[in-house]
Amino acid sequence: MRAFSTMVKTELKLSLRGMDMVIFAIAMPVVVAIILGIILGNKLAFEGAGYTFFEQSFGAVASIGICAAGVMGLPLVVADYRHKKILKRCKVTPVSPTMILLAQVVVNMIQSIVSLILVYAVSAVFFGYRMSGSVIGFLGAYLLVMLSIYSIGMMVAGVAPNIKMANILCVILYFPMLIFSGATLPYEIMPMPLQKFADVMPLTQGIKLLKGTSLGMPIENVFIPIVVMCILAVLCMGISVRYFRWE
Repeated sequence: MRAFSTMVKTELKLSLRGMDMVIFAIAMPVVVAIILGIILGNKLAFEGAGYTFFEQSFGAVASIGICAAGVMGLPLVVADYRHKKILKRCKVTPVSPTMILLAQVVVNMIQSIVSLILVYAVSAVFFGYRMSGSVIGFLGAYLLVMLSIYSIGMMVAGVAPNIKMANILCVILYFPMLIFSGATLPYEIMPMPLQKFADVMPLTQGIKLLKGTSLGMPIENVFIPIVVMCILAVLCMGISVRYFRWE
């Protein structure tokens, strides 16, 4: 436990020095929230809706930090360590692949949680946002989405043979999810063919779950996203540990 705690503290310091995830995982969601608040304001999501576009978009904006930290930050750090032969040195120590990956997960979870707090604070203070659903339910959904999306990053981190391949995989995963999952472009305004394409993406299901819990929708409306997120987390975590590459 002491070794794991030391790893987390060290990785957190290195992450803050690099500033990449501070910008993309923490600052960018706040900027998107401000832009959406200014543009959408109190406009109703659709005629007769009991909530605004901004309220509907809160869960999507909150997911931006998860996507950046889990799909870009986590795997690229581990791939960089593999490239620099740091993992090769760790192989002869008691440190396991699980410990290495979990340390990255904890660091990125901290960043995502800070992002969520800042997005909520900005939304509440400047745009009068109030969550109509259960706060506990939303936090539970947020944790599940974090674990699921991070599991994808863990899988890439574990199996990518080199940093070049890790970069390619991260770009392929990150940008389509960021743009087409509903995180930046609202899912509801997409044409039907684009919605069907977006439904294949894990983050789309995660955003549906976050949106449903933040708006207080019935559990049957978010049952499928919950199942998808759970299966994804178990599958990808298993692959990341089973096929982890030290070098």
